[in-house]
Amino acid sequence: MTEKIESEINKISVWEQSASLPKFPTLNDDVHTDVLIIGGGIAGILTAYFLHQNGVKYVLVDKGKICSEITHNTTAKITAQHGLVYHKILADRGAYSAQLYLKANELALKKYCELCKNIACDFERKDNYVYSVYNRKILEKEMKALKKLRSNAEFCENVMIPKKTVGAVKFPNQAQFNPLKFIATICDGLNIYENTFVSEMIGTTAVTQGGKIYADKVIAATHFPFINKHGSYFLKLYQHRSYVIALKNAQNVDGMYVDENRKGMSFRNYGKLLLIGGGGHRTGKQGGNWCELRAFAKTVYPKASEENFWAAQDCISLDRVPYIGQYSKRTPNFYVASGFNKWGMTSAMVSAMILSDLILGKQNDFAGVFNPSRSILKSQLFANGFEATKNLLTVSEHRCPHLGCALKWNRAENSWDCPCHGSRFAESGEVLDNPANGTFK
Repeated sequence: MTEKIESEINKISVWEQSASLPKFPTLNDDVHTDVLIIGGGIAGILTAYFLHQNGVKYVLVDKGKICSEITHNTTAKITAQHGLVYHKILADRGAYSAQLYLKANELALKKYCELCKNIACDFERKDNYVYSVYNRKILEKEMKALKKLRSNAEFCENVMIPKKTVGAVKFPNQAQFNPLKFIATICDGLNIYENTFVSEMIGTTAVTQGGKIYADKVIAATHFPFINKHGSYFLKLYQHRSYVIALKNAQNVDGMYVDENRKGMSFRNYGKLLLIGGGGHRTGKQGGNWCELRAFAKTVYPKASEENFWAAQDCISLDRVPYIGQYSKRTPNFYVASGFNKWGMTSAMVSAMILSDLILGKQNDFAGVFNPSRSILKSQLFANGFEATKNLLTVSEHRCPHLGCALKWNRAENSWDCPCHGSRFAESGEVLDNPANGTFK
C-alpha cells in the first residue's frame, strides 16, 4: 500500500465527502405538535418522511446537524442479511418471529428500491455475503434455518475477497447506496430544526435552549436512548466501535461481504474505492482499529493508496434484534428506535415503518418482533451489568456524566470513551457520542 502520513488522508467518510446536506434553522420558540422526533439520523428522518406523507403534524429536532453522528459513518449496506442471525432467532423465538424479522427487512429493502428510483444516490443492487474463515458448521446451521424460513439464500464455496474462507451464505440482489445523497433528497420540505438540544423531558414536553416543545407523542431516535428512568436501556444495550479505510487502486470484490466473526473484516466497493471495515472492539476497550486494517491492506494491496478513513459506532441489543416501539410499558406516548446491531440502513427503514404505523393507529404485523419490552433475561444482560459494575468501581481521571462510569483514553481517536454504555468525549470534555448529554466530570 502506498505510504501516506495520516494527516494526508481524508479523515471523513466517503459519503460526507461527496454529499451536501441542506441546513435547517434552530428552534427558538415554544411550539405545539402532534409528534416530536428527537434525533436527526436516518431513522428519525425516514420516520418524519412517512409522517409527512400521511399529513401528521410533527417536529424533528437534532442537537447538531442532521446525520452528523452515526449515519454519516455507516458502510451503507441495505440487506436483510444481518450476519448469521436467523438460526439464533429461530432457536430463541421460533419460526413465526424469525419469518417476520426476515419479511420486515425484505420489505425495508423493497422500500429503498422504490424510493431510490427517483433519487441520484449511487444506488446499486449487489449480492451480500456472510463468510467465515474457519467455522463452516455455523454457516451450514444458518443455511438450514434459512431453508426453513423459505429464504432464497445460497451457500457459496468461494468468494471474491482476499481471505481464505470455508464458505459463505449469500443473499442475492440486495443493495448499497450513498446514504447522505439519499437523505439530502428525502429531507427536502420536512419540518426539521438543527442545533436544538433537548436538555430535559417533562412528560411529553421537551425543554430546549430556545423554548419548549409540547407534543402528544414523542419518538426517541437518538441511537442510544437518553432517558434512563424508563426501559432499562443502560442494561439492554452496549456500544461497539469499528473502523473503515477506503482504498484506491485495490480490488473490485463485486458484492458486499462481512465476516461472521465480530473481530473479522468487511469489504465492499464504492465507485473506484474499496472499503474495508474491521478492527472493532467494545467502546472503551482496546482493538485493532485502523492499524489492523492498514497492516492488512499493506500486505494484500501493496499498490493501493488510502484515500479516506473513519470510524463507526453501533448499539448492540441483548438478542441481536433491534428495539422498536413503545419506549417502555409505562410510557404509552413515548417510542424508541435503537439497537440496530450494525445493520442501521434496513433497521432504520423498519423503524420508520413500525413507528409511523403506531402513530397513525395502524396495525403493523412486525411490531411484536421488535417490541422493546420483550424478555431481557439473556446472557449479554449479565455481561453488560458486570461491565458497568466493574467500571463504576474503577479509579479514573474522568467519569462519564451518564451513570458515573470510569472513562478510558482511546489513543487511536484521542477521545475519552465509556466502556459501560459507549459515550465518547473529546479531550476537552465535549460529548462526541451519546447517551451522555454533557461534559465529563
